[in-house]
Amino acid sequence: QVQLVESGGGLAQAGGSLRLSCAASGRTFSTYVMGWFRQAPGKEREFVAIIGWNGGTKYYLDSVKGRFTISRDNAKNTMYLQMNSLKPEDTAVYYCAASGRTYASVSPYYRAQEYDYWGHGTQVTVSS
Repeated sequence: QVQLVESGGGLAQAGGSLRLSCAASGRTFSTYVMGWFRQAPGKEREFVAIIGWNGGTKYYLDSVKGRFTISRDNAKNTMYLQMNSLKPEDTAVYYCAASGRTYASVSPYYRAQEYDYWGHGTQVTVSS
Protein backbone atom coordinates (compact mmCIF):
# COMPACT_ATOMS: atom_id res chain seq x y z
CA GLN A 1 0.00 0.00 0.00
CA VAL A 2 1.28 3.44 -0.93
CA GLN A 3 -0.16 6.78 0.09
CA LEU A 4 0.70 9.83 -2.00
CA VAL A 5 0.44 13.47 -1.00
CA GLU A 6 1.07 16.31 -3.45
CA SER A 7 2.16 19.81 -2.50
CA GLY A 8 3.57 22.91 -4.13
CA GLY A 9 0.69 23.99 -6.30
CA GLY A 10 -0.60 27.54 -6.40
CA LEU A 11 -0.94 30.60 -8.55
CA ALA A 12 1.77 31.66 -10.97
CA GLN A 13 2.05 34.17 -13.75
CA ALA A 14 2.73 33.10 -17.31
CA GLY A 15 6.45 32.55 -17.67
CA GLY A 16 6.84 31.76 -14.00
CA SER A 17 7.79 28.59 -12.18
CA LEU A 18 6.40 26.19 -9.63
CA ARG A 19 7.80 23.03 -8.09
CA LEU A 20 5.44 20.22 -7.18
CA SER A 21 6.34 17.52 -4.69
CA CYS A 22 4.79 14.11 -4.14
CA ALA A 23 5.56 12.49 -0.80
CA ALA A 24 4.99 8.74 -0.60
CA SER A 25 4.51 6.53 2.40
CA GLY A 26 5.80 2.98 2.60
CA ARG A 27 9.16 1.31 2.13
CA THR A 28 8.68 0.23 -1.47
CA PHE A 29 8.64 3.63 -3.19
CA SER A 30 11.72 2.76 -5.24
CA THR A 31 9.92 -0.19 -6.84
CA TYR A 32 7.19 1.94 -8.43
CA VAL A 33 7.12 3.74 -11.73
CA MET A 34 5.88 7.20 -10.84
CA GLY A 35 3.91 9.63 -12.92
CA TRP A 36 2.42 13.10 -12.95
CA PHE A 37 -0.97 13.61 -14.55
CA ARG A 38 -3.19 16.66 -14.80
CA GLN A 39 -6.83 17.39 -15.33
CA ALA A 40 -8.24 20.68 -16.48
CA PRO A 41 -11.93 21.57 -16.06
CA GLY A 42 -14.07 19.73 -18.58
CA LYS A 43 -11.16 17.66 -19.85
CA GLU A 44 -9.92 14.14 -19.30
CA ARG A 45 -6.96 13.40 -17.07
CA GLU A 46 -3.79 13.43 -19.15
CA PHE A 47 -0.28 12.16 -18.73
CA VAL A 48 2.35 14.84 -18.08
CA ALA A 49 5.54 12.97 -17.18
CA ILE A 50 6.74 9.61 -15.92
CA ILE A 51 9.94 8.43 -14.29
CA GLY A 52 11.37 4.95 -13.89
CA TRP A 53 12.37 3.21 -10.70
CA ASN A 54 15.86 4.65 -10.43
CA GLY A 55 15.14 7.95 -12.11
CA GLY A 56 17.14 7.14 -15.19
CA THR A 57 14.17 6.91 -17.56
CA LYS A 58 11.89 9.89 -18.11
CA TYR A 59 9.16 10.68 -20.60
CA TYR A 60 7.18 13.85 -21.11
CA LEU A 61 4.04 15.10 -22.78
CA ASP A 62 5.18 16.91 -25.92
CA SER A 63 3.72 20.24 -24.82
CA VAL A 64 5.80 20.29 -21.62
CA LYS A 65 9.12 19.06 -23.02
CA GLY A 66 11.89 21.52 -22.31
CA ARG A 67 9.79 23.29 -19.67
CA PHE A 68 9.03 20.61 -17.08
CA THR A 69 11.48 18.29 -15.34
CA ILE A 70 10.50 15.20 -13.39
CA SER A 71 12.80 13.76 -10.75
CA ARG A 72 12.71 11.49 -7.73
CA ASP A 73 14.66 10.97 -4.54
CA ASN A 74 14.14 7.38 -3.42
CA ALA A 75 15.94 8.01 -0.12
CA LYS A 76 13.28 10.61 0.71
CA ASN A 77 10.36 8.75 -0.87
CA THR A 78 9.60 11.87 -2.87
CA MET A 79 9.00 12.76 -6.50
CA TYR A 80 9.17 16.25 -7.96
CA LEU A 81 7.95 18.18 -10.97
CA GLN A 82 9.82 21.39 -11.71
CA MET A 83 7.64 23.51 -13.97
CA ASN A 84 9.24 26.46 -15.73
CA SER A 85 7.97 28.85 -18.41
CA LEU A 86 4.44 28.16 -17.30
CA LYS A 87 1.58 28.87 -19.68
CA PRO A 88 -2.12 29.48 -18.97
CA GLU A 89 -2.87 26.14 -20.67
CA ASP A 90 -0.90 24.41 -17.89
CA THR A 91 -3.71 25.32 -15.49
CA ALA A 92 -5.10 22.09 -14.02
CA VAL A 93 -5.21 19.90 -10.96
CA TYR A 94 -1.97 17.94 -10.90
CA TYR A 95 -1.91 14.39 -9.55
CA CYS A 96 0.95 12.08 -8.73
CA ALA A 97 0.50 8.37 -9.27
CA ALA A 98 2.37 5.14 -8.63
CA SER A 99 2.34 2.05 -10.82
CA GLY A 100 3.48 -1.32 -9.53
CA ARG A 101 3.03 -2.96 -12.94
CA THR A 102 5.85 -4.02 -15.21
CA TYR A 103 5.69 -3.57 -18.97
CA ALA A 104 8.27 -4.08 -21.67
CA SER A 105 7.45 -0.75 -23.28
CA VAL A 106 6.68 2.70 -21.93
CA SER A 107 3.36 3.27 -23.68
CA PRO A 108 1.13 1.60 -21.06
CA TYR A 109 2.41 4.05 -18.47
CA TYR A 110 0.85 6.93 -20.39
CA ARG A 111 -2.57 5.59 -19.37
CA ALA A 112 -4.07 6.58 -16.03
CA GLN A 113 -5.70 3.18 -15.57
CA GLU A 114 -2.27 1.54 -15.31
CA TYR A 115 -1.58 3.30 -12.01
CA ASP A 116 -2.49 1.70 -8.71
CA TYR A 117 -2.22 4.63 -6.30
CA TRP A 118 -3.12 8.29 -6.62
CA GLY A 119 -2.75 11.43 -4.59
CA HIS A 120 -5.61 13.86 -4.05
CA GLY A 121 -4.15 16.45 -6.39
CA THR A 122 -2.84 20.00 -6.13
CA GLN A 123 -4.21 22.96 -8.07
CA VAL A 124 -1.95 24.87 -10.44
CA THR A 125 -3.30 28.09 -11.87
CA VAL A 126 -1.35 30.13 -14.40
CA SER A 127 -2.53 33.64 -15.15
CA SER A 128 -1.82 35.41 -18.40
